Amino acid sequence: MSSRRRTPPAPVRSSAAKRALLAGAAIASLWPALALAQPAGEGTPGISPLSRDQRGQVLNQSQTPAEKAKATAPVNTDGLKPGELYMEADQLIRDGKNGITTAEGSVEIRYEDRTLRADRLIYKEAPPPPPGQPRVAQDRDAPAQGVIRAYGHVQVIHDDGTVEYADQMVLDDKMQAGVAIAFAARMHDQRLNQNIEIAGASAVRRSDDIQELNKAIYTPCPICVGDTPKTPTWSITADRVVQDKVRRVIYYRHAKIHILGIPVLYLPVFWHADPSADRQSGLLSPRIGVSSRRGFSYEQPYLLVFNPSADLIISPQINTKANPFLNLHYREAFNSGVIDVRAGYTHEADLDSKGNRFGDNTNRSYVLARGSFKIDDDWIAGFTAERVSDPLLFDKYDIGRVYEARGPYVADDHRLISQAYAIRQDDQSYASVAAFSIQGLRPGDNNRTFPIVAPLVDTHYELPSDIFGGRLRLSGSAVALTRDQSPDSQQLNLPGIDSRRVTAQADWNRTFTSTGGLRVEPFVNLRVDGYSLSDVPVGTATSSNSPTTSRSLSRALGVIGADVSYPVYRRWGDATVVLEPLVQVAASPKAAQVTIGTDPTTGKPIYLDEDSIAFEFDETTLFRANKFPGYDLYEDGLRLNVAGRGSILWDDGRRASLLIGRSFRDSPNTVFSPGSGLTERASDWIVAGDAQPWKGLSFFARTRLDADTLEIHRLEAGANVNIKWGSGYIRYLSDDQGINGTPIKNIDLGGDINLTQHWGLTAYGNRDLQQNAWVIRDLGVFYKDECIRVDVFYRHEDIIVGRLGSSDQLSVRLTLATLGGPIYGR
Repeated sequence: MSSRRRTPPAPVRSSAAKRALLAGAAIASLWPALALAQPAGEGTPGISPLSRDQRGQVLNQSQTPAEKAKATAPVNTDGLKPGELYMEADQLIRDGKNGITTAEGSVEIRYEDRTLRADRLIYKEAPPPPPGQPRVAQDRDAPAQGVIRAYGHVQVIHDDGTVEYADQMVLDDKMQAGVAIAFAARMHDQRLNQNIEIAGASAVRRSDDIQELNKAIYTPCPICVGDTPKTPTWSITADRVVQDKVRRVIYYRHAKIHILGIPVLYLPVFWHADPSADRQSGLLSPRIGVSSRRGFSYEQPYLLVFNPSADLIISPQINTKANPFLNLHYREAFNSGVIDVRAGYTHEADLDSKGNRFGDNTNRSYVLARGSFKIDDDWIAGFTAERVSDPLLFDKYDIGRVYEARGPYVADDHRLISQAYAIRQDDQSYASVAAFSIQGLRPGDNNRTFPIVAPLVDTHYELPSDIFGGRLRLSGSAVALTRDQSPDSQQLNLPGIDSRRVTAQADWNRTFTSTGGLRVEPFVNLRVDGYSLSDVPVGTATSSNSPTTSRSLSRALGVIGADVSYPVYRRWGDATVVLEPLVQVAASPKAAQVTIGTDPTTGKPIYLDEDSIAFEFDETTLFRANKFPGYDLYEDGLRLNVAGRGSILWDDGRRASLLIGRSFRDSPNTVFSPGSGLTERASDWIVAGDAQPWKGLSFFARTRLDADTLEIHRLEAGANVNIKWGSGYIRYLSDDQGINGTPIKNIDLGGDINLTQHWGLTAYGNRDLQQNAWVIRDLGVFYKDECIRVDVFYRHEDIIVGRLGSSDQLSVRLTLATLGGPIYGR
């Protein structure tokens, strides 16, 4: 566009000029939204071209009293008042006799936050009223009369970034109907922050809410590299495209989806959400796969949006070897919280790894739900509901995102938890009350042996002022557990022990730091427990009819000690070296453990242990005064925990650290399990280290070594890499004695490799080294760019004792930008 001199805004007195120039602004919106036509004034005979100095002016049309009042409203974002427009052109010609106004040469109009540009514009006015009849302000719903035509490089630019292009546009002066030739638009997807291209041989606007294109193409992909045309990665072509602004949906007739310019799918009717819509009902990305278990499988999710805060995903899964499976996912957000419910159902027999049916057809279903609500500034309340009819249902139908945290209490892998809770928290206190139950899905799990926990109460209060110069924290806890069957000797079907506990506790600690850096933290912990037990076996139980008893007891517990550390550091070239000896001394009187029986083989007492089963002695528990994580068991006696920690920190971000430590006690402690490494006077060795030799690569390892032979009893090690060419990880775990008392040996690894800018490989594997079998192996290839991601991966599952047999599966996932969700990484 040529350089222009803009004169200060000035009102135009001629009503004909006002009418003509205002009509020129009518074309400022065809595809996304059209402005309303403005009332016209009387014509002025004769032809009067405007000089270049008169081109840039602010125009105000003839107004009714109501419109004059509206004109006093605040200025729009483009600097114009309501009813005003700014127009300039190289030449503006007014033919008052024929009611035609012509603007030529670099025409530019600004009106209501929109800008129109064209080479030439012609406005044909509506016929004047009969002589003697006054002109009445035109109502919005009155029939349109005038005609506007714009020619050559027509552009309409909106404040939201949307731009429309055409060779020609024709509109009425109400801007409620119009036609564009060789039309194109660049819209903006609010959800993905991505531009969308749509074009057609012609565009027709039939009303404020309905626009349509003929012989059209739609794509979110770049169509040019610089000035060079480029075939979009994917696009949709159609004989007819209709944009419905009321429903915020774009419809297609006789649509073809093209990948790299090749048509891959024909759909007689197709639709998707308007890119301007934040959320809209429509199809999501399908899941396509072939497996030996279900045969060919196609799952097509559909998003149904009820309102801005509630939606439902309906996702039927169609299989050739198994009956269809229906998945549902409902979400709703409230002012005070959210609800998220997933559920699934089928009516089917059991399936083996080859898809063979056995047993009777029956209802099979699952539910995974959560809700959380903020009652006030301090209180929240919520729930989770997790249940499944079959332990292997999730594996059979490839249902993901099952074992994840949905509430404050989390179950182990392959176990589901249903809970209700209320939590209050402020700056000084915390209180919670909850109840939950667990469903086990692991091989050998017996749900009758899992307790129902109700209620579970936990409170803490920290005094705002110091006590003896230190911090004092008061705590309280209460729990009741009800169990149908004992987890021990399940073949005997022994009754489960029901227990109730109440605890009050006080913790005090203070910190002293010398000028030389020596840090001493004395601490005192006092605790009182009260227990009530029922269904406790009397003597050696042999069946469900064995005699039981009930009893109550109380105990007082305590520990006093101090933590001492003395970190020293020194600069070494471009690095800082820190060496830190760590010592903890703790002393407790002999603790009264809760005894529930005697081992008939060894004659040793059996202690109540409902909350310390998942105990691991490592660097995180080495300096706990009471190493048991729960309440039922308590560490007593005199003990000394020592360690040395060294770290080196380079200025460029590299780092490495190593800790070596162990625990000593005045006498052996048989309360700890034999494989814990803590039963003898000198514990096993604890070694833990991590390093980041350069950016994007890190290692870690933690191990427990035998106190005498340095044999590895437990080892966990891994590495992470994240560089330009990809990312990956590897994990190794070896444990002589897992939670169930059986050895564990496992390796887990996965990652992505970017072979080129768009192509890459992905792999994942989990191998049970104890059973010498791969639990899962995935190998895939993916393609991704700005507007598409295609994943194709192969999965093989080996035979694992207590699980499904081996199976093979090939899956394809195609994600198109603006259709069915965002482009995302695996």
